[in-house]
Amino acid sequence: MATAELTRTTGFAAISRALVSAAAEVAAGVERAMVGPSRVRTARSNAWDAMLADQARAQARAEMDRKVAALLESSNRAKRAARKPSLV
Repeated sequence: MATAELTRTTGFAAISRALVSAAAEVAAGVERAMVGPSRVRTARSNAWDAMLADQARAQARAEMDRKVAALLESSNRAKRAARKPSLV
């Protein structure tokens, strides 16, 4: 009885894997037909795009950090200037 259930489960898993595999092949074929073989996305191009996006985010973050630091510095200067008594 357990062997029959195991065979049925294994058969279901194999059919599921085959169906997913066929769907992936169809999707890849459609992509190749739509954009051309030279423009098909690859793991390498995805990784390159992700690296460029990470660099852009890091650059934007660093720029924002510089702006915040400049604002804090100018605010601190203004506060120090307001606290100094004038010797006139």
